[in-house]
Amino acid sequence: MNDKYLTVTALTKYMKRKFELDKHLRNVWLKAEISNFKRHSRGHIYLTLKDDNSRIQAVMFAGNNRLLKFQPENGMSVLVKGEVSIFEPQGQYQLYIQEMEPDGIGSLYLAFEQLKDRLGKEGLFDPSRKLALPKFPKQIGVITSPTGAAVRDILTTIRRRYPIVGVTVIPVLVQGEYAANSIARAISFANQLDKFDLLIVGRGGGSIEELWSFNEEVVAREIARSTVPIISAVGHETDFTISDFVADLRAATPTGAAELAVPSQDELRERIGNLTRSLERTLKTSLTKSKERLEQLAKSYAFRYPEQLVKQKEQELDRNVERLTKSLNNLQTNQSQQWLNIHKRLTQQHPNKQIIQLSQDMSQLVSRMNRAINNSVQVKEKRFSSTIDKLTLLNPLNTMKRGYSISYSKDGKVIQSTKQIQLGDQVSIKVLDGTLDCQVSGIEEDKKDE
Repeated sequence: MNDKYLTVTALTKYMKRKFELDKHLRNVWLKAEISNFKRHSRGHIYLTLKDDNSRIQAVMFAGNNRLLKFQPENGMSVLVKGEVSIFEPQGQYQLYIQEMEPDGIGSLYLAFEQLKDRLGKEGLFDPSRKLALPKFPKQIGVITSPTGAAVRDILTTIRRRYPIVGVTVIPVLVQGEYAANSIARAISFANQLDKFDLLIVGRGGGSIEELWSFNEEVVAREIARSTVPIISAVGHETDFTISDFVADLRAATPTGAAELAVPSQDELRERIGNLTRSLERTLKTSLTKSKERLEQLAKSYAFRYPEQLVKQKEQELDRNVERLTKSLNNLQTNQSQQWLNIHKRLTQQHPNKQIIQLSQDMSQLVSRMNRAINNSVQVKEKRFSSTIDKLTLLNPLNTMKRGYSISYSKDGKVIQSTKQIQLGDQVSIKVLDGTLDCQVSGIEEDKKDE
C-alpha cells in the first residue's frame, strides 16, 4: 500500500525533469524589475525578478555575469534571457540567467533617487546637522516591529554588551500602507517623552517594497526633526534607504546598530582593569619615591641636629636684620639728601625772580616803544605841515583872490585853449565868490613869435 506514496525528493526530481523537457522553458526571455539583489563572495548574483503581479527567484552565475558591462541594482528594469528549472533542495523553481541588459529604471527605484536628490539639496544629509551619539546612554528607545527578528537581535546584543542600560521597545508597523505614518508617529512620541538618550529605528532585511516605508518622506523629515540622536538599522549591509542618509548614524544591520549604540562591558572591564593597573603602578612608583625622599630627609643635618640648626638660623636671622636695618638707614639718608638737593634747585630757579626780571624787561621795552612812537608822530607832523603849505600855495582859491578865474566848457572841462571853444558856445567862469554863465561872442588867438 505504501508503494503509491512518493517522497518529496522523488516528486521534486520528477518536476525538474518535466521542466527540462519543456522546450519553452529552456529559452525564456523576460522583461522585469530587479529586487533583493545580492552578490555572493564567489561572484554569483542572486536576485528577484518581478512585475506588478508576480515575481520569480533568479540566479546568474559568475561565468555569465563577469561579462556584464553594467552593475545590476535594485529597482533596475532589465531584459534577461535564461532557462527555468527547479532548485531541488528547496523545491523552488527559479530562472537561471544567461544574458542580461538594462531596460530603464524601475518606478520604486526612480522614486527613491528623486526623493534622495531633493532631500539632499535641502541639506537633510549634511553631516554638520547630525547629532553625536552618547558614549554611555541610560535609556534607549527601539522603534521596530515587536515580533520580528530585528528586535530580538537588538535586545540580545544590548543585554550582552551593556546590560545596565534601559531599553524600551516602541512597536510599529514596518511594512505596508500604514507603516510610514506609524514609524513617524513613534519617532515624534519618543521625542515628546523626553526620556531617551538614543533611538534605534529599523527592521530586518527584505525587498525594496518591504523596506519602502523607510524611504517615505514623512519618516525622513521626522528623523531630521528629532532632538534625540537616531541610529538607522534597516535591512542588511547592502540595503540603503532614505532613513539611512538622514539619520545621525547608519548601521548595516540591527545587530550592528545595537553594537554602535552601547559600549561593550567586556571592553569597559578590560579598560578599567588597565587603568587600575596603571594607577597602581603610578601609586607604587610615587610611594617608593616618597619613601626615598623621607629617608634622605631623615639623614639630613636638620633632622639629626635640630637644636644646632635652629641656633644657626637665629644667628643668620640676626645678621640679616642688621643688614636690613643698615640698608634702610642708608636709603633714608640718601633719600633725604636727594630731597634737599631738589629743594635747593627749586629755590634757585623759583619763578618769582624770573617774573621780576621779565617785568623790568617789559618796562624798558614799553619806554622804548613810547619814545619811538613820539618820534614817529613828530616826524609825521612835520611832513604833514610841509604838505599843507604846499597845498596852500597850489590852492586855486588863493589864486582867485588875486583876480584870476577858471573857465569851463558846457561839458565841465577846463578851457585851456581857444581851440576848445567856438562862437556862440556857452561857458562857465568860476570866480572867487561864484560862477558866471557867458556866451562866446568873439575869439582872438595870441600871435606866437615867429
